[in-house]
Amino acid sequence: MKVRKFVKLEAMYVQLSSPMASPELDEAVEVSAQSEENLPWMCIVWDDPVNLMSYVAYVFQTVLGYDKKRANELMMQVHTEGKAAVSSGERDKVEADVKKLQVAGLWATMQQAG
Repeated sequence: MKVRKFVKLEAMYVQLSSPMASPELDEAVEVSAQSEENLPWMCIVWDDPVNLMSYVAYVFQTVLGYDKKRANELMMQVHTEGKAAVSSGERDKVEADVKKLQVAGLWATMQQAG
């Protein structure tokens, strides 16, 4: 099975000081690439038939540090849409969030944004 890697180039600039310039000496290249490896990770909490909505909001407050209003908004998104992205960032941080939410009894997973 052949694995393909896609890279999105956001900007590329090439400047030559004169039409006769040597590319090795006078070429300036600026490239910004967004690859699969550096996309942020997201912690997803899924709706479940076990936990009370008030408990889910409480966990968002105590484990993730959200204020009551934001915790209730995320809890309602989980309840009405079936899932919500509750944190994002570097893989290690999101893995830790997933583990803490799972220990608290929530159904949490992680996936890469994109």
